[in-house]
Amino acid sequence: MAQQARDVMTIRPLAVGPGTGVQQVAAVMRDESIGAALVIDNGRLRGLGTDRDLTMRILADGGDVTGRTVGEACSSELVTVAPDDDIDRAVQLMHSEALHRLPVVDNGQPVGIIALDDLAEERDPDSALGNISAADPNA
Repeated sequence: MAQQARDVMTIRPLAVGPGTGVQQVAAVMRDESIGAALVIDNGRLRGLGTDRDLTMRILADGGDVTGRTVGEACSSELVTVAPDDDIDRAVQLMHSEALHRLPVVDNGQPVGIIALDDLAEERDPDSALGNISAADPNA
């Protein structure tokens, strides 16, 4: 069983600049069946843009999305863990902060991301959430 954040994190998650267009980010999310992108500015984590962020902060405004950026949509107040942090810390943070995704940062540099699905598959693979998380996404 995994003990540290590095053991369950997705390495090399989607990373984009804050000026990247929301349509471009949404297309990559769709094509890669992922729900979040790390927003990186000058090598530092600036935010986390999720599929829900794009929907609620951009699409829900209506109108043309041309020229709208992931920097406008992303969550900028981030909770993070380090690669060596205990999985229990990640679980506690995700629970207390109601997070579905948790960036993993090492010396200020983003190195991965932990999703709720990652923890469900690792911690309780036979649970309903673990089974759902392990299933192939809908096409």
